[in-house]
Amino acid sequence: MRTTVRLDEQLMRDAKALAAKEGKTFTALIEDSLRERLARSRNRETREHRSFPVSKMSGGLREGLDPEILSDNSRLADALDEFDGLAGR
Repeated sequence: MRTTVRLDEQLMRDAKALAAKEGKTFTALIEDSLRERLARSRNRETREHRSFPVSKMSGGLREGLDPEILSDNSRLADALDEFDGLAGR
């Protein structure tokens, strides 16, 4: 099918140079580029509609842990060391 597309001059030069470098026609480069872009768009739409399971378990801080230490890295590290030793370091 034939169609007319208006392109920025620099974009046209760059696209023609890339087509030549890859050993393709300008038309083939345009077709490949459109296919890639359409595939990415379809993949993005698919990802946006995924749903993820939500855990039904409750969480929270370990009993006896002061929530104030969460804002102090040094105190938090000390509390973790009391819990599991220096295993994480």
